[in-house]
Amino acid sequence: MEKKIPNNTVTRDIKDLAAPTGNIYETVVILSKRANQISLAEKKELAKKLEDFRGERDTMDEVFENKEQIEISKYYERQPKPDLVAISEFEAGELYYRVAKDDEAGA
Repeated sequence: MEKKIPNNTVTRDIKDLAAPTGNIYETVVILSKRANQISLAEKKELAKKLEDFRGERDTMDEVFENKEQIEISKYYERQPKPDLVAISEFEAGELYYRVAKDDEAGA
């Protein structure tokens, strides 16, 4: 079952976002790292799908005429932005994160 993630910005209470970590800055770091992971995965997936369309003699005319390639690109454009997906996962408790502890002996 696919979860419902908004495609536009949603106003959120900063206290609710900070609650799981106790610190809004830690929450922002967690969300940004997860959004980067999602973005890189989507880019890799899109590049793999578009690689099938690359020929040895790619010209601009072929790129503009390939409707299937355009549909694939439009599909990815309609997907929720990685930061919205990361926030949704965080709010649902689906993200695993840990805080690195300071090494007191090495300091």
